[in-house]
Amino acid sequence: MKSRLPIFILALCLTIAARAQAADKLVGIHSARVLSQSMPWIAQDAGLFKKHNLDFPMVFIPASSAVTAAMLGGDGEIALTGGEGMIRANVSGGSDFVFIGAVKNILTHSILGKPELKRPEDLKGKKVGVTRLGGNPHYFAIQALRLKGLDPSKDVTFIQTGGAPETLAALKSGVIDAAALTAPTDTQATAMGYNFVIFGPDLKIPYAATVFVTRRAVIAKRSAVVGQFMRAMAEASRILHNDREFVYKVLGKQLRLTDRKILDAAYNGEIKALEPRLSLRAEPYQAILDDIAKTDGRAKKVKAEEMMDSRYVDELEKSGAFDKS
Repeated sequence: MKSRLPIFILALCLTIAARAQAADKLVGIHSARVLSQSMPWIAQDAGLFKKHNLDFPMVFIPASSAVTAAMLGGDGEIALTGGEGMIRANVSGGSDFVFIGAVKNILTHSILGKPELKRPEDLKGKKVGVTRLGGNPHYFAIQALRLKGLDPSKDVTFIQTGGAPETLAALKSGVIDAAALTAPTDTQATAMGYNFVIFGPDLKIPYAATVFVTRRAVIAKRSAVVGQFMRAMAEASRILHNDREFVYKVLGKQLRLTDRKILDAAYNGEIKALEPRLSLRAEPYQAILDDIAKTDGRAKKVKAEEMMDSRYVDELEKSGAFDKS
């Protein structure tokens, strides 16, 4: 009888090879269908997840507070979202959230309204749409109204819509009088005849607006996989900042937006505020801590730097990942 050992060895080798080639699964969450959160879309269409041996399913959950709850419940391992929900969780001492990269460190939302609303004071008594209370648009609206001398708790009524497209639809239908929007939805609104009542980019409000966040427990167990993801994001960032035609193709697919004038206006206005090297800065996190400290003294004991882990961005800088063609 012929030995079956060679067949066994061949089968074992094939099994090992198959396992070696199997992509590492990393579950992601994003909280807004906007340009600043488009890098995972770009990575998917450019084949970057496959290149870096990743299976990256991504779930849409609007507002960072809801993303925070989902990640605490184990429904996601890494998120691209606003930072307020995770910072509040850290202040309460109930989580190990950590920020590992940033796409946008200032808010670029604006408040747009009906043609008759031309000045901030015209918003008194009006309904202002935001995606979710506690989300980036809501935070922006509060800060912007305060800067313009209004009391956001008394002068306006905030209406939750669920997402940016839904906010625009609510504005168009007349359910709300004004809305906090960012690119490209703000440009779509102006194309429909709505006015900038408060133009947010000029305010340069520091805020962890679009950040990569995970948990220390995930890094402890899956640091190499998180590194693979961040390498894919570095390449996606290069595409975002250097290949607008590819970006427009992705936005057309994801947002069903193909109007060249709207895409140009949105891209040209937003790209200047985005971090090409995913740079982490303390100021945006400290701004949120300072705001939380007004009602929760525990925030004064938290340092912005303690919530940041720059190991992946530092590694990408060292390897030249942001500069490769």
